[in-house]
Amino acid sequence: MPREKILFAGGGTTKSWKVLLALRILALIATLAAAIVMGLNKETKTLVVATIGTVPIKATLTAKFQDTPAFVFFVIANAMVSFHNLLMIGLQIFSRKLECKGFRLLSVAILDMLNAALVSAAANGAVFIAEIGQNGNKHAKWNKVCDRFSIYCDHGRGALIAAFSGVILMLLVSAVSISRLSIYSNKPSTSTAAAVASP
Repeated sequence: MPREKILFAGGGTTKSWKVLLALRILALIATLAAAIVMGLNKETKTLVVATIGTVPIKATLTAKFQDTPAFVFFVIANAMVSFHNLLMIGLQIFSRKLECKGFRLLSVAILDMLNAALVSAAANGAVFIAEIGQNGNKHAKWNKVCDRFSIYCDHGRGALIAAFSGVILMLLVSAVSISRLSIYSNKPSTSTAAAVASP
């Protein structure tokens, strides 16, 4: 059978099917890692907050992601994108032999683009807050946090790296989804019943 006619129910060739599946799995790992690392990000320290004469006054302070709305949104957004990818992976694997209509391909492509935008917005919002935590803001008189809660900030950096990896992967997923939709739309009418090839 000619290579161009080896089409799956989802539209596209065997290669594009495998590429999309691999990208979705990697995106799932990246966004899930970002959500878990940030969701578990917490550090407690006893710090000197004042000095009366020669007696230091100490207080136990805790830095956690729940204290910052941007980080809460970050965790929720990455969890939602992870769930989306998990659902799409299951749909892609278990519905391979089903005839796929153009509306389903269009819906998947739109959902992929929306999720790419969602994780991008969450990552960029978290970066803004992380930059303030790292450097403070002299004009607003906001103090640094990372000089005191180094572990908390290190875990936050790791979560941000994972999230931006997820952003790139979701953009690639969206590109492949759109290309598969284009392939389906441009199929000749004689190949309406797509030939399903074994991987």
